[in-house]
Amino acid sequence: MQIFVQRILALFPNAIVRKLLLMLIFTLVFWLIFLASKDHTKFFLHLRNPITLKQWSIFKTFSQSETFQNPTVSPTEIELKIREILEKMDQLIPPRPFMHLNATTSAAHSVATILNPRDTYCRGDQLDVLLEVRDHVGRRKEYGGDFLKARMSSKGLKAGASGKVTDFNNGTYLLSFTLFWEGQVSLSILLMHPSEGASALWRARNQGYDRVIFTGWFVNGTSRVPSECGLTLNSSAELCQYLDARDQEAFYCVRPAHIPCEALTQMSTRNRDISYLSEEEWRLLHRSNVGIEMMKNFTSIKVLPCNKSVNIEKKCQVGMKTPFPSGYTWKGSWITTFCKQTRFNTAKSINDCLQRKLIYLLGDSILRQWIYYFKKFMRTLQFFDHHGTGVFKTHVLLDVNRHILIQWRKHSHPFVTQQIFSLKDENYIPREIDQVAGDKDTAVVITIGQHFRPFPISVFIRRAINIKKAIERLLLRSPETKVILKTENTREVHQNAEMFSDFHGYVQNLILRDIFVDLNVGIIDAWDMTIAYFTNDVHPPDYVIADQIGIFLNYIC
Repeated sequence: MQIFVQRILALFPNAIVRKLLLMLIFTLVFWLIFLASKDHTKFFLHLRNPITLKQWSIFKTFSQSETFQNPTVSPTEIELKIREILEKMDQLIPPRPFMHLNATTSAAHSVATILNPRDTYCRGDQLDVLLEVRDHVGRRKEYGGDFLKARMSSKGLKAGASGKVTDFNNGTYLLSFTLFWEGQVSLSILLMHPSEGASALWRARNQGYDRVIFTGWFVNGTSRVPSECGLTLNSSAELCQYLDARDQEAFYCVRPAHIPCEALTQMSTRNRDISYLSEEEWRLLHRSNVGIEMMKNFTSIKVLPCNKSVNIEKKCQVGMKTPFPSGYTWKGSWITTFCKQTRFNTAKSINDCLQRKLIYLLGDSILRQWIYYFKKFMRTLQFFDHHGTGVFKTHVLLDVNRHILIQWRKHSHPFVTQQIFSLKDENYIPREIDQVAGDKDTAVVITIGQHFRPFPISVFIRRAINIKKAIERLLLRSPETKVILKTENTREVHQNAEMFSDFHGYVQNLILRDIFVDLNVGIIDAWDMTIAYFTNDVHPPDYVIADQIGIFLNYIC
């Protein structure tokens, strides 16, 4: 090798040229040694893979080869968590096939018994009711799973509270009522769905994505072109794919001819005439068989003060564990039972609380009711024209003098409404949370649920997990930020129980509490409140909204 190099150098008498030649020879030698090493393939891989800027916009189109669309890729952390929760719920709601309506739970034949009955009770006592469920021919049932709502009330006092239901999974239930107030109290146990109906709803829900038809509108010059869209699409046509690779969220549209995918600007939905329930199962879910009273012949009970009083010293704050029930209504107002509540009854007290606050409301139209209530009650708050059209555009309230901002934005797919809404600034809630800087004067309120009921539960679980991760990121960079989770509320008994039954909301609330159990957030239990108030409306009345906002103000001030 040395002789070879000397002969080569002899051909070039110029010293500078010789130096350059030596550098070239050493570089060549190094290259040959590297290729002979065991890691040379890694080097080539780096050469073949170009470096790209990571973009987070969910409305960027990707190829079919995205990792989370490839079934051969190992399950991710999110997928494993979804499977874990699904297994829990499958155990909680096992299959309950039946041949005839007579074999299902009957409210009329079931027997409710007050345990250790007394002539009078004291305020603060717990009253327990044992419920033994029977079928329509009077046979004792040997398994649980019935969807029940328990409530106590005093109409004259405008008082109400939820009861706690314990299922022993053998055909018996314990209904526990805390006697929060004095007076004559009535008890109610409603059979919303027998276990066979609940099981049928759970099975049917997870069978398909096609109960809702999504119609996307693409801009083509001065005209709009409609196209079929959805969370999944079974189509051989070319698809526009709107994917969030990090959070493994996906939405699709059939691409109109000669129109780019980026031209999608609007969306609307309608229900599809399809069902995964049998004719017998539909009979169980008929309006006449939903919400049947199981304590028809019980007289009211008498509750005395007994000089009992409970003084709660600890102020309401985020991170507190909320029991069930978390409070009760009395004289038309909500009373929390787990923390000391401040009343914000005047515009001045609310203004003082909201001074210099940035409030972000992320969710559905029920949370949008908050921004309307703030505007109605606080005359100094004015709407800022955020452009856009329709009720689902971004809503912004400002009080420039007090430096108050309140903003509502709808959550992204699925959003079920016949009204056309814009997608131009559409984003998933986790991405919205990622854009919040956060500080001690910033609050984020989140709610999801009603729009997810017609879809397989995995869609809801995935979104809830991603929201949790986004909150964790927010609290890492800004631990003083207040995050409040509002659970979904009960609603009217819908004609299409398969899509909108409160049973779906009940399941989603269980899952939400499981996912967020250890997170430092405040909980507003709208489910508990609307059972206590017995409102049964997807959009609760203003007095319920006022109580929800009251709890929110207690969390942030």
